[in-house]
Amino acid sequence: MDLQGGQARPGATPAPRRRSWLRPVLWLLVLVAIGLVAWRIWGGSPAKPARNADAAAQPVGVATVGTKDLHVVLNGLGTVTPLATVTVKTQIAGQLTIVAYQEGQMVKKGDFLAQIDPRPYQVALEQAQGQFARDTALLKQAQTDLKRFETLNRQNSISKQQYEDQIYLVQQDQGTLGTDQAAIDSAKLNLAYCHIVSPVDGRVGLRLVDAGNYVQTSDASGLVTITQIDPTTVEFTLAEDNVPAVAKAMQAGALPVTLFDRANTTKLATGTLQTIDNAIDTTTGTVKLRAGFANADYALFPQQFVNAQLLVQTIKGATTVPIAAVQQGAPGAFVYLVKPDSTVAVTNIKTGVSDSGMVQVTDGLKVGDQVVVDGSDRLRDGAKITIPPPPGSAADQTPAKKGGKSGAKAKE
Repeated sequence: MDLQGGQARPGATPAPRRRSWLRPVLWLLVLVAIGLVAWRIWGGSPAKPARNADAAAQPVGVATVGTKDLHVVLNGLGTVTPLATVTVKTQIAGQLTIVAYQEGQMVKKGDFLAQIDPRPYQVALEQAQGQFARDTALLKQAQTDLKRFETLNRQNSISKQQYEDQIYLVQQDQGTLGTDQAAIDSAKLNLAYCHIVSPVDGRVGLRLVDAGNYVQTSDASGLVTITQIDPTTVEFTLAEDNVPAVAKAMQAGALPVTLFDRANTTKLATGTLQTIDNAIDTTTGTVKLRAGFANADYALFPQQFVNAQLLVQTIKGATTVPIAAVQQGAPGAFVYLVKPDSTVAVTNIKTGVSDSGMVQVTDGLKVGDQVVVDGSDRLRDGAKITIPPPPGSAADQTPAKKGGKSGAKAKE
């Protein structure tokens, strides 16, 4: 290239001096940014890891393994079944003249309920008594003739046939007299049927027939229904798998049964198991049981739906933990056992019966051990824990909560 007067020839390109210093500056900024990030991740004061370690300790609620009497209870659904439900019907035909009971009244066996017009049956009794008196006289006459015929027969004054005929006549009159006596007894019985009384102790239902109606034995509805409710029974069902345990327990003594209402919240009565049905219902796989109850307060009503709890066994001094402490996993039932170093260990256990929020532990724990009951979803084997003080305890009270001078100083 030829230069003239220090100036470049027209059409020449100038050198890129500005880009030569920009690239190193950019690399330097990138390196500084990487260094800041690395410092934030791995740098910091020695006290920071200690704070992270404290945050990893999980606050949990614990319970102490203890002993308690556990009740083995079987639950069943049942209905109140009266010992007797009687529909009172008339045993004779006639006009109903008196209705002596009140609807819902409690009656005793033999109490007067109703009266049927007795006059037709009184007339029939008098007629039967008159026939009896007539036939009694005929029998006496025949017996007197027989005595005379006996004397004549010994003297051979009458034929033997005439004597035997008189014997048969006396026997016929005796038979007639027996028929007359039966007619009298029947008339007296009909008169007794006119006076209707309660056949059982119980509660009277609604009136089915009013006074003035003509009633007869073919009436389907009857006069009134009486239900015996004191005492009463309850029929309930249990699964067939429970039959052997219940049958064995019954041999040791009476088993208590407690009844609750439909919602299973209100206790109604306490009684004893009376019997087990003689066959299992193959369609449902259940068996019926009957329990008896005094029901003096009439808390149980016929056909009422109830929940029955049958106490089969009481386990004395069982090792127990709250049900909330027991977890389920691949190895089976386990708990988080609290260690002296404020860590937890997964401990497999074997459980038995449960009652009132507690479960029996047959293996894996001993009395006095502490297990986690709250916060176990945040734990793993070997996890660090903290146990907050119980609410309201002295350790739980802060200066702001305490009264007196300390509270005044905190306020200042």
